[in-house]
Amino acid sequence: QVQLVESGGGLAQPGDSLRLSCTASGGTFSNYAMGWFRQAPGKERDFVSAFSRSATTTYYSDSVKGRFTISRDNAKNTLYLQVNSLKPEDTAVYYCAVRGNSGSYFYAENYHVWGQGTQVTVSS
Repeated sequence: QVQLVESGGGLAQPGDSLRLSCTASGGTFSNYAMGWFRQAPGKERDFVSAFSRSATTTYYSDSVKGRFTISRDNAKNTLYLQVNSLKPEDTAVYYCAVRGNSGSYFYAENYHVWGQGTQVTVSS
């Protein structure tokens, strides 16, 4: 069973950048379609970005498009999320996840393995 561990979160000021990482173990990383979600206090877990299984297509929510970039390094079994031009509303716990074999990339219910999350706090 694949396991995911996120890192790279922290406290940032508006306009700052961070790079979040998600390292996988226990599976064939290159076979997975993967995504990033985030959850702010008292809110549902929202889609942020995803890679298709072939890694030829990327998806972004409208709120992060142009500011966040998803990438992956299959040799390192690691998924990344470069987050630029941070805003206070980006404050959340960020999770990476492995998508199942079907269903929309945009819904958390279609992902079946999750990491423990990494906290991103944006405040001046």
